[in-house]
Amino acid sequence: MGLLILVLVLLVSASSADEDVFVGVNIGTQLSDMPSPTQVVALLKAQQIHHVRLYDTDRAMLLALANTGIRVTVSVPNDQLLGIGQSNATAANWVSRNILAHVPATNITSIAVGSDVLTTLPNAASILVSAINFIQSALVASGLDSQIKVSTPHSSSIILDSFPPSHAFFNRSWDPVMVPLLKFLQSTGSFLMLNVYPYNNYMQSNGEIALDYALFRPLPPNKEAVDLNTLLHYTNVFDAIVDAAYFAMSSLNFTNIPVIVTESGWPSKGDSSEPDATLDNANTYNSNLIRHVLNNTGTPKHPGIAISTYIYELYNEDLRSGPITEKNWGLFNANGVPVYSLHLTGSGTVLANDTTNRTYCVAREHADRKLLQAALDWACGPGKVDCSPLLQGQPCYEPDTVVAHASYAFDAYYHRMAMADGTCNFNGVATITTTNPSHRPCIFPGSGGRNETFINGTSLAPSSNSTVSGCHSQYFYGDIFIRSLVVGGVILWGAAFL
Repeated sequence: MGLLILVLVLLVSASSADEDVFVGVNIGTQLSDMPSPTQVVALLKAQQIHHVRLYDTDRAMLLALANTGIRVTVSVPNDQLLGIGQSNATAANWVSRNILAHVPATNITSIAVGSDVLTTLPNAASILVSAINFIQSALVASGLDSQIKVSTPHSSSIILDSFPPSHAFFNRSWDPVMVPLLKFLQSTGSFLMLNVYPYNNYMQSNGEIALDYALFRPLPPNKEAVDLNTLLHYTNVFDAIVDAAYFAMSSLNFTNIPVIVTESGWPSKGDSSEPDATLDNANTYNSNLIRHVLNNTGTPKHPGIAISTYIYELYNEDLRSGPITEKNWGLFNANGVPVYSLHLTGSGTVLANDTTNRTYCVAREHADRKLLQAALDWACGPGKVDCSPLLQGQPCYEPDTVVAHASYAFDAYYHRMAMADGTCNFNGVATITTTNPSHRPCIFPGSGGRNETFINGTSLAPSSNSTVSGCHSQYFYGDIFIRSLVVGGVILWGAAFL
C-alpha cells in the first residue's frame, strides 16, 4: 500500500508567554531533482510545518515563503563570513538585500551566522563575533532587532567532557570566541544554537552508548545514566547533550541563555559499517524527538523548559558527498513522498495522519533463531494468534523461514492487542516498522488483511522475565524442528531444538 500522508507538526504553547515551543525542519538543497520553491512551500503547508531553517537566503525561496506565516531562520553561509566580519558596511548591505527586501511579508525570525564555524572553519573563528555584531547593528538600524534574533549554530563537539553533564565545559581554546559570543546572546536576548546528533554520539561510543538510550526508547531505572554530582537521571542522549551545554555555559558564568537545537535527526539508510542507520530507527528517533519536545518535557536540569528543535532534514539530499548516510537524513523524497511515516498519535496537539495505524510488528532480521522460534511458539500458543495461514499450502507459508513466519505471528498479536506499548517486544526479537511486510498472497493483519483470526481470550506477550514452553509442530527451519497439532480448530505450537 502507499505511504501515509504525514502531517508533521502544529505549534503548542511553551512555558514562556511570548514564545512557542516548536519542531521545525532544515531545508537542504543538494538534490539532483530539487523541487521548486513553490513546491517546497506547498509541502510545508500540507504538512503544517510552521518553522524552517534555510542554509542561505535564496530569493526565490524567501518569496515563496511570503504571506504564509511560516517562521524562517535564514543563514549567512560560511563563505560569506569573511566579508561580513571585516566590514560593517558589507553586513549592512547583506541585511538590506536579504532581510529588508523580504520582511514583513516573509516572516524571518532569526539569522544563523555561519554553521559549525569553530569545528569546520576554525580560521574564520576570529571574525565570527564581529560578523554577528555587524549583522545585529544593521538590524538595530532598521528597527528589526526585537523581531529577528542573531546567533550561530555550533556542533556539540565543542563541548568537552560532556558526561556527566555537570562536568561539561567548552573547549578552552575557544574561550576568546565563546565568552564574547555568550555576552552577545545574553545582552540581545538571543539563544545558543546547538546541533545535536545522538546518532553520531552512538556511533563514536564504541558500544558504551546503548541504542535505546540514543533513540529515546524507555529504559528501566537501572539503565538510566546518573550524574553523580547532581543525582540527575538521564534517559536519553539528547537531554544529556543539551544539559551539557547548559553546564558548559555555567562554567563561564552564563546561566540564563536558552538553547535551541538547530539540527537533530537520524539517517534512514547506511552501508554495512552503519547498520543502525535504518528506516525504523530514523522513524523511532524523530517520532520520539518530536513527542519529547512538544510535550514540554524539558531536560533534567531544566524540567518543563522545552527545547525547540529543527529536524535535519526535509529532503534526502542525494548529491551530498560522503557515506550513504549523508544522503539519507530526510523526512521526504524529492517527489514529496515520505521516506517513512512518523508516528505522532497521542502527542498532545500534534496532528499526524496516523489514524489508520499503519504500523507493523516484525521479527528482527538478525535475531537469534532459537529465540525467534520460542517467541513464535508463544504467539501461536499462549498468545492465541491463529497461525493457520503459516501452514504448508496456506497464503503465508512462503517464504518458509522462521523470520518470515515469526513476523506474521508477531504482527497478528500486535494488532490484536491494539498496538499497545510492550506488545511488540517478544524478549527483544521483534521491532516496529512502517514498511508493510505483506507480500502476495500473504496479507499481514496490520494492513487490514483477512488472513488472521484470533482465538477468544487475551494473553500478554512474553517479557524478558517470562518463560515459554512448547508443544508439537511440523516445520523444519534448519536445525529447528517444529510440529503443529490442530485440536478443535486451535493450533498448538511448540519447538524442539535439535
